[in-house]
Amino acid sequence: MTRTLSSICLLGCLTLPLFSNAQISGGLLGQDTVAYRIPQMALPFLNFTPDARSAGLGDAGAALSADANAVFWNPAKLVFAQKDQGLALSYTPWLRSIGVDDMYFTYLSGYKKVSRNDVIGLSLMYFDMGTIDFTTILGQPAGSFNSKEYAVTASYSRRLFQNFSMGVNLRYINSNLSGNYSVNGVSLKPASTAAFDISAFYQNEVRDDITGKGFKWSFGGIISNIGGKVTYGTTSPAPIPTNLKLGTALTLYTDKFNKFNFVLDLNKLMVPTPPVYKTVNGVVQYQNGAPVISQGKDPNRPTLSSIFGSFSDAPGGFSEEVKEINIATGIEYWYNEQFAARVGYYHEPRVKGGRQYFTTGLGIRLQQKYGIDFAYLIPVAQGSPLAQTFRISLIIDIDKKAKSAESDDTDDRGNLE
Repeated sequence: MTRTLSSICLLGCLTLPLFSNAQISGGLLGQDTVAYRIPQMALPFLNFTPDARSAGLGDAGAALSADANAVFWNPAKLVFAQKDQGLALSYTPWLRSIGVDDMYFTYLSGYKKVSRNDVIGLSLMYFDMGTIDFTTILGQPAGSFNSKEYAVTASYSRRLFQNFSMGVNLRYINSNLSGNYSVNGVSLKPASTAAFDISAFYQNEVRDDITGKGFKWSFGGIISNIGGKVTYGTTSPAPIPTNLKLGTALTLYTDKFNKFNFVLDLNKLMVPTPPVYKTVNGVVQYQNGAPVISQGKDPNRPTLSSIFGSFSDAPGGFSEEVKEINIATGIEYWYNEQFAARVGYYHEPRVKGGRQYFTTGLGIRLQQKYGIDFAYLIPVAQGSPLAQTFRISLIIDIDKKAKSAESDDTDDRGNLE
C-alpha cells in the first residue's frame, strides 16, 4: 500500500496515543478542562509492546519471569533467567483494520550469561511504515520512499544481592519518515538520537519440594528512553517517549504441574503535558512571539526538566497527573511448563488517549528449548484501528543450565545461598 506526503504526519504520530477516541480540537488551544491534554512526543514506536507473551497479558511485563524479551521490559530480570542464553523474534502486522497492508513491527533480541551474576544482551527494534508516494504541487509523481524507524540496544545487568539485580540499556534510535524530501524548499531529514534505560528487579520464592506447592513474588521497575529531543528539520525538537514502568508479579504453584502468574504494571509517560494557553474570543494570545500560558508549564523545556517536571506540570494538578497513569494487567496459566493460556487488559483514561482493550494469548514450549507465543487484541471501542492486531513470537533457549553445572553456592532457582 502506498501513501502520499500528507500521510507523514499520521506516520509520525502513530499511537500518540494510537488514534484514541479523543478529538484534540481545542485541547492545545487553551481549553481549561482536562479533556484531551495528551502528552506529545516523537518516536512512539519505542514503547510498542514487542512480544506476544506480554501482549497477551495486557502489555504487562516489568516483573514477569525473564526470557530474551526482558531486554525491552526490564534487563535486570535477565540475571534470574533459567536458561544460560536465549533468542526471541517477534512480528506484528500494523493497522490491518484500516486497510494498511505494508506496515509491520518486528523485534529481535538475545542475551548471554557471562558469569553467575552478569548478563549481556542485544536487541533490534524495527518499524516499517510502508511506502510514501511524493507528488509535485501540480500533482505529478516525484518519487517514493519507504518510511522506517529502528532502535539498536545493548544491555547489561548484574545481580547485586541474592534476590536483587539492576540493569542498564544503551540505545541508538533512527527515524527516517521521508528521506531528504523537500517541502517549500526546506529539506526534511531523518531524526536520530541516543538514549538509555535503567531498571531494577527483586524476586523471592517459597515452595515445597515434595508437593510443588508454593508461591513466588517479584517487583520490577524501569525508566526507559532517557535521551535527547529529536527533530525532522522543519519542526521544533520534540521529546522522545521517556516512560516510568513499575510492575509486580505473583506466581501461585498449585502443584508440580500447574501454576498461575498474576501481573500488574503501571505506566507514566515522563514527557510534558500540554498547558492551557490564554485565549480571547477563542484566539490564543501571544507575547514576544510565544503563546501566553495561563495554566501549566511551558512544554519547551530542557530534557531533564521535561522528564522530572512531568510529575507536576499538568494544568489540572494532582488529579490530572493521576489520569496519566496507565494500567496493564493479566493472568497466565501454565501446565507443566509446556502450555500457556493468557488473558489481559490495558486501560488508559479516555481524556489522556483512551486506549482500552482486552488481550488473549497462547504459548507452547517444546523440548524445553523452543517456544512459540501468539496474542490477539480486542478493543473496547468499536471502530478502533487497533482491532485485528495480533503478535507472534518465536523463542529459542540455546542452552538450559543443568543443576549439576551450577556453582556450589547457587541453588536451582539461580539464587545465591
